[in-house]
Amino acid sequence: MVRNVEFEYKMAIILRKDIGMGVGKLVSQACHACIEVSNRSRASPIWRDWLRDGGKKVVLRVQSLEDLLDLEDDAKRQNLPFAMIVDRGLTQIPPNTPTAIAIGPAEGEKIDKVTGHLKLL
Repeated sequence: MVRNVEFEYKMAIILRKDIGMGVGKLVSQACHACIEVSNRSRASPIWRDWLRDGGKKVVLRVQSLEDLLDLEDDAKRQNLPFAMIVDRGLTQIPPNTPTAIAIGPAEGEKIDKVTGHLKLL
């Protein structure tokens, strides 16, 4: 039986699709982003509630560095926790390439204000 569960909190992980990362690299960058923002948010009661409720995450995509930077600006303006991931360039892409951003955990409505227009990965 499938339950329809409403999640109050979530995290959005957004990856760049314009730089040709392979599937493994995409997954790795998403994990880096999730861990980084989670570590930064650990002291927050919202983080504890998000984790208790299942740690909902949604993985989305953007097509450019500018799109990624716009999300960072929007997260700052909305006072949302975020972590921008900049790759060291040891494998597939040049050093210092921004690859991903994680936003949250936060109330789903607040995350949607920043990321609601994006498509799923």
